[in-house]
Amino acid sequence: METTKATITILNDLIEINNDRIKGYEKAIEELKDGDQDLKTLFAGMIDESRDARNAIGKEVQALGGEMESGDATTNSGKIYKAWMDVKAVFTGHNRHTVLSNCEFGEDAAQKAYKAALAEEHLPAYLHQMLEQQRLKFKVSHDKIKALRDQAK
Repeated sequence: METTKATITILNDLIEINNDRIKGYEKAIEELKDGDQDLKTLFAGMIDESRDARNAIGKEVQALGGEMESGDATTNSGKIYKAWMDVKAVFTGHNRHTVLSNCEFGEDAAQKAYKAALAEEHLPAYLHQMLEQQRLKFKVSHDKIKALRDQAK
């Protein structure tokens, strides 16, 4: 029973990280200039990635008898890693490089949160596999953000 509760807590923390990621990219889209349509499209895709991940994790929480964190729950109360707060804060400079730097910070945080969850010993193998697939997908997004940030210098 304790293992199940601990697993639900870990999964809900990842739901919160994904909620933060969604809000971070929504804020980033708002801050971009009209000429940055490529980033707006990229960020919209990353929002969809997090929604898919959040929904998949939420189904597992419910299957374990828990309650999924709401779409409003963010890492203000998270236990794994409080990370996207800087991304959700007002972007300074409103330039491409600054937005991408803030997004990269958030992507780093998401990677750390997933790695921490995957390090939990009592995480069932099927959940470990699902979360590792999500982490790898987010790593691709991280690398895209980093490459674009480096180009924007």
